[in-house]
Amino acid sequence: MKLPVADSAALRAHTGMLLRRHRGGLGRVLLLHTLAATAGLAGPWLLGRMVDAVARGTTTSFVDQAVLLLVVAVLTQTVLIRYAQRDAMVLGETVFAELREQFLGTVTRLPLSTVERAGTGDLVARTTNDIDRVQHTIRFGVPRVLVTAATIVLTLAAAIAVSWQVAVALLAGVPLLLVTTRWYLKRAAAGYLRESASYARLNGTITESVEGARTVDALGLGRRRRERVDADLREAFEAESYTLRLRTVLFPGVDVSFVLPVVATVLWGAWLVSTGSATVGAVTTIAVYALQVMHPIGELIYWLDEIQVGATSLARIIGVQAVAPDRVARPENRPADEHVVASAVRYAYREGHDVLHGVDLDLGVGERLAVVGPSGAGKSTLGRMLAGIHPPTGGTVTVGDVPLVDLPLDELRGHVALVTQEHHVFVGTLEQNLRLARPDADDAELRRALAAVDADWVDGLPDGLATEVGSGGLELSPAQAQQVALARLVLLDPHTLVLDEATSLLDPRAARHLERSLSAVLEGRTVVAIAHRLHTAHDADRVAVVDAGRITEIGPHDELVAAGGEYAALWRSWHQE
Repeated sequence: MKLPVADSAALRAHTGMLLRRHRGGLGRVLLLHTLAATAGLAGPWLLGRMVDAVARGTTTSFVDQAVLLLVVAVLTQTVLIRYAQRDAMVLGETVFAELREQFLGTVTRLPLSTVERAGTGDLVARTTNDIDRVQHTIRFGVPRVLVTAATIVLTLAAAIAVSWQVAVALLAGVPLLLVTTRWYLKRAAAGYLRESASYARLNGTITESVEGARTVDALGLGRRRRERVDADLREAFEAESYTLRLRTVLFPGVDVSFVLPVVATVLWGAWLVSTGSATVGAVTTIAVYALQVMHPIGELIYWLDEIQVGATSLARIIGVQAVAPDRVARPENRPADEHVVASAVRYAYREGHDVLHGVDLDLGVGERLAVVGPSGAGKSTLGRMLAGIHPPTGGTVTVGDVPLVDLPLDELRGHVALVTQEHHVFVGTLEQNLRLARPDADDAELRRALAAVDADWVDGLPDGLATEVGSGGLELSPAQAQQVALARLVLLDPHTLVLDEATSLLDPRAARHLERSLSAVLEGRTVVAIAHRLHTAHDADRVAVVDAGRITEIGPHDELVAAGGEYAALWRSWHQE
């Protein structure tokens, strides 16, 4: 499954909305740059006047006045450009910050089922490569396109005002310029989309190979993973080569179209001067305008190319908004109690391939249930159903007779929470990491939560709770990161907890001690522990054995051992080890 990309209509609508929202700042930038461009037109105009004045005979005072006006024009243009560029940067940062925050809000609200099916590569590429490209376009591209377009229009208007007969020659390069840019723009969007998609696929392959390096090594998959990376690199190379070929046609065509107006102005102007239809000064002024306008046109073409890249990335970014929600919350439904019941639950990651097959499970309030079974049996999937992470593809999971998927996510997490063996330490202080669960918690509550999960190592940190952790800060071990996640769970204080091998990264003795500590803290709460260490099952009120997506046995530990079934075999095997 691929995350969607916005179509051209949605892209235009979103861009129009951004421009309307910031039209005040955009108008100020455009006005300042227009005034600066107008001041820049004074130089060629004064030069042309001096040429005609010298041809007729003039005085040094006239030249001095012209030079003084030129100096004033240059100084005025310098001041205007300074403030125009400052306002353009402020505008770009403002728009980009808004876009980045909007995108982050959208990503954090994506259904987890969609993210898992799409894979991490595409999403990582959109949050890194695509954001960087859009950032560059917004900060520099949009203001420069508006400015260069205004400069070109003003220059043409000034040339016509000087002599429309000579100014006609400026259009000599337009046909070639239009044909070349139209040919390019027709092909560029698809080319850059392919390029972005190829890099997303390559990022995903490399990330998965690095994160699963041990598994790749253990199963001897190195050659297959290298072949996969090589194939993705070939696709990225071909996509990059295609867009490069487009540019090898665009830029030479643009360069030739720049030279034609200058040559045409000189030749056409010379003929007009010979017939008395124009002056040497007018031809000089317009020839300098032709040279002067080359840079804005070149910059405009450059930014049209960059904007194609930015627009492609923006389409990928706002396309994430098109992901359909996997549930519709009904806030009016309120659970009557904390009784969690799963009825005929089925789930399929791919349509037609069920992982769970009609699972029924009634959790008593305050009960501790251990879920055991072989790898790939569906234990973690069942845990996600009980935590409301994914809506079941069949059947229901309810709390207090209300389906979990009918509850708003913030309310759902107050009833049921899931902690897995995969944890993330966010950049910031340890205190900020903990307060993600409860922003209003005071230091005493944070320390009690850490004590509940045996995180006594916090007392030895250089700055205690204020210690910087995560990337660039103190690197926590996997076991410490797991304890931080469990401390968040204690602070969150849900009534029902699903622990998916949540202590697997701790050594057995520490895990055993931590589970006993948590038991005291979580007294009276419903706990579903997906376990690979069977001492967890021994301590539970009931044990559910999951195999091939079904609950094959359920009951207290002693009864299941006495029954001599699957659980008894697992228990004997684990005990011998």
